[in-house]
Amino acid sequence: MKRYVYPAVFIKDEAEDVYRVFFPDLDITTDGNIMEEAFLYAEECLKTYFKYIEKYDLDFNLPTDFEIVKKSARVEDVVMLIEAVTK
Repeated sequence: MKRYVYPAVFIKDEAEDVYRVFFPDLDITTDGNIMEEAFLYAEECLKTYFKYIEKYDLDFNLPTDFEIVKKSARVEDVVMLIEAVTK
């Protein structure tokens, strides 16, 4: 089992009434209708990403320190650490 923990930025898209989730280190995104849904989709997105990385033995960026991502986000955005465990 491998464990990956990456910061994700949750952005409320008022125009479409969804929460966008962006992993700045990996350049991958997902979204959800409510924050809880967006969080679950973010976990699944990260897990799927790393399953692919492992399957094809690809290189990937290491996570940026949480505080650096937090400082670079807008005040209204939410930054969380998301964990993915692969087999």
